[in-house]
Amino acid sequence: MQRDSQALESRRAFGLFFIAVSVAIVIGTVLSEVASKYKAPVGEIALIWLASFGVTFGANFRKFRRVIFSIRARMKNSMKWPMRAKAINGICWAAPFISIGVFPSLNQYLILVGIGLGNFSTYLLMKKYNGLENGEQMIVGLLSFASIPISIWIDMTLFVSMHDHAVFFSRLLIALAYAVGGIYALVEKE
Repeated sequence: MQRDSQALESRRAFGLFFIAVSVAIVIGTVLSEVASKYKAPVGEIALIWLASFGVTFGANFRKFRRVIFSIRARMKNSMKWPMRAKAINGICWAAPFISIGVFPSLNQYLILVGIGLGNFSTYLLMKKYNGLENGEQMIVGLLSFASIPISIWIDMTLFVSMHDHAVFFSRLLIALAYAVGGIYALVEKE
């Protein structure tokens, strides 16, 4: 019974966390788009992104103080995985993001791949090694994968000369994936 209540508390914590990530991404996306229209330097755009996450999480600090403990408890489960599983999960999260340095023109797709692979691999490994059914991570992963063809379509058809708009919509698709995963975690009863 206690394990079920801890799992439910952890799911709700991740739900709040995912929704906050979604809100921060939307804020960062909109503000960085405005800043880039005014030719803001890259450093200022990076500050906008840091501030969007800082303000979002800072404004909800009271809620997140409790949430952090639940998230940390779930993350500790991965410490019990075999080294091979940890390596696979790390590669799934890191490789697409590292690839951005080699293929910067594909950044919006590689970010979607990284979020998709990272969340989906974590879901599968948590299920296999810890017996945890973290459906919210599966949803974020699958929606991120499903967003790749949508992002490509937007980039190649609607905005042929507007690559920045495709990046903008790609970020909104990431926010949508996190929002749906977060809402699922908050409303799921089991």
